[in-house]
Amino acid sequence: MLKIYIDTTDKFEDSPLWEVLLKKVKEEKLAGATVHKAVAGIGAFSEVRSFKVWALSQELPLVIEIIDDEEKIYSFLESIDAMMQNALVTLTDTEVIRYKHENFQREA
Repeated sequence: MLKIYIDTTDKFEDSPLWEVLLKKVKEEKLAGATVHKAVAGIGAFSEVRSFKVWALSQELPLVIEIIDDEEKIYSFLESIDAMMQNALVTLTDTEVIRYKHENFQREA
């Protein structure tokens, strides 16, 4: 499982970075991705970012989780590296117990 930690304000060529990354996931036909918006977090610069009702613009932490084979994940990472200016990227082994899809079923 690949996890990419960014902020809602991160962009690539004037588009939200998280949207660009999801499009790239689809382009490269990776198994799946989910974007999680956090309520609060502390980033690399030790600044607290949190939801504020009165603020017009929100800078909130985002976590993008992507699951696929290690080989495809590394290839994906190479293709997106230049897009990310400020990001934390982690990779962990994940055991897929069950993957159900109407056209595909695999049990581990």
